[in-house]
Amino acid sequence: MGFFLSSPNLQPMAMSVPLPLSSPSSFGHQAIFWSPVPLPLRPHARPSKLSRPLLFRAQSKGSNSADAPDRIISAVCYFYPFFDGIQYGKYVVTQFSPIAALIQPLLPAIKAFKSFPFNGFLVFLTLYFVVVRNPNFSRYVRFNTMQAIVLDVLLIFPDLLERSFNPREGVGLDLMMSLDSTVFLYLLVCLIYGSSSCLLGQVPRLPLVAEAADRQVL
Repeated sequence: MGFFLSSPNLQPMAMSVPLPLSSPSSFGHQAIFWSPVPLPLRPHARPSKLSRPLLFRAQSKGSNSADAPDRIISAVCYFYPFFDGIQYGKYVVTQFSPIAALIQPLLPAIKAFKSFPFNGFLVFLTLYFVVVRNPNFSRYVRFNTMQAIVLDVLLIFPDLLERSFNPREGVGLDLMMSLDSTVFLYLLVCLIYGSSSCLLGQVPRLPLVAEAADRQVL
């Protein structure tokens, strides 16, 4: 219980009261304390954010994103799908002399690549198992190599279409010429864009193949 002391010279002053213990009959064997002064509550710690898995995606960090050997290796890899699909340019090269002049310096390398029927398959195996699956190479090299491989794999579809439908004249021939020319120009643009970006140390992201290459390169 609480009581007050009074004095002529002193103002009434509240005395602290001993905190009673609860009886065991009400609350068992646990003692509950009560105080008139509210105790400060400890703030609840905020739950830490769950760590999310980091997805590494090849990104350009300027001209210093890769050293010189990595840039050269990555740039050379984009010649592989272009050499493998050079036959799709038979109509474009005969009609546009500037493109023929642009390809002229590459003819010796193209002839060497086409000299053996299985060269394309051997290059595919070499690039995939020796470069892409080799952690000793940087991710920059492996990503660009995988882009070149996926680009070459896509050539299966126009090849199957050309083998299934081989028109000799008429509208069918015009459509086939347009298809071949489109495939060749796409390969040429990928070669120029991919190789030049690699030489500058940037990361080219080719349409239709970049996402697939990201999933393959760990």
